[in-house]
Amino acid sequence: MAGKKRAFGRVRKLPSGRYQARYLGPDGIDRPAPKTFRTKRDADDWLAERQAELRAGDWADPEAGKVAFGGYATTWITERGIGASTADLYRSLLRNHLEPTFGTVAVADITPAMVRAWRVARLGAGAGPSTVAKSYALLRAVLMTAVEDQLIRRNPCRIKGASSAQTPERPTATVQEVYAVAGAIQPRYRALVLLAAFSGLRWGELVGLRRRDLDFESGTLRVRRNVAELHDGSRLIKEPKSAAGKRTVAIPAVITGDLLAHLDVYAESGADGRVFVGAKGATPRRNHFNKLWRRACVSADIKGLHFHDLRHTGNTLAAATGASTRELMTRMGHSTARAALIYQHATAERERLIGNAVSAAVEQARKQDRDADGHAAGTSP
Repeated sequence: MAGKKRAFGRVRKLPSGRYQARYLGPDGIDRPAPKTFRTKRDADDWLAERQAELRAGDWADPEAGKVAFGGYATTWITERGIGASTADLYRSLLRNHLEPTFGTVAVADITPAMVRAWRVARLGAGAGPSTVAKSYALLRAVLMTAVEDQLIRRNPCRIKGASSAQTPERPTATVQEVYAVAGAIQPRYRALVLLAAFSGLRWGELVGLRRRDLDFESGTLRVRRNVAELHDGSRLIKEPKSAAGKRTVAIPAVITGDLLAHLDVYAESGADGRVFVGAKGATPRRNHFNKLWRRACVSADIKGLHFHDLRHTGNTLAAATGASTRELMTRMGHSTARAALIYQHATAERERLIGNAVSAAVEQARKQDRDADGHAAGTSP
């Protein structure tokens, strides 16, 4: 009796004794399996999987995923419609951390095992956890688009928590430390240090300030622009990345005199003059300023403090005033409450510690006030 005709695909035995499987794809193209099989059962199972994909609508052209990851990722960055500084960051991550491993590998050939091995290798090579997390997040995002483009069926990036890095908590400079560094740094940057610490502005927002942004009558400043430094050395003057970034911030009166003195000596003239300029009249560059910052910290005998840590000082002081979450979000230039809640939590924790210390002092005083019979003074047994 003739064998039952196969409903889907074809299997034939090769002269080598192995089996080859083929099926007609929905695009009308005859699709061979990428490998031969040791048994006919293995070939049948492979065809059954392809048939299940077709019925579920999960079938993808196996040739589509043959595009190299490097070229696909480059196009992905170009087509995202993201800001220049973000695109610059993505290209740097792609060039330095992803392309050396995945650049010439076909998108369809990237496996979960390859991704795991890449991550371990990057961390082992000394790449910072935050950089590796950002690189992984980029890899995952690119490959998720590959899934949407039906180049691959599943995203091989499946490491839980790999896109976020637990970074150690940064120190918060005290008021005394802020003034110590401000007094040790070059005089033209004294006001910049004080404003960074007590207003909570970011570096790019500080060096983007113009005279017209400072309003001493109302005691406020306007954050209207941000200066971003790209990896090729060029600088981009742009609006803050979110609507929340454009904001009005109160200038603490205690540093008004420092700012006015700075404007008289170091700032450019005219309403549109830059508030902070270098010795040669250029907008300060972060890498050059960091050298001056480190020298000032050494001179002030302060260790482990980064310039960005001054923002923590300003935000912590603001939270300690009892400002609401919305008020902190506005001052910090955040569109979500997450960061503001962190500072509020830190302030609440400090208040709890203070309360505990007060309680301990009261208890100690009560113990000293007890009489010999163990009763509080002024009471009877």
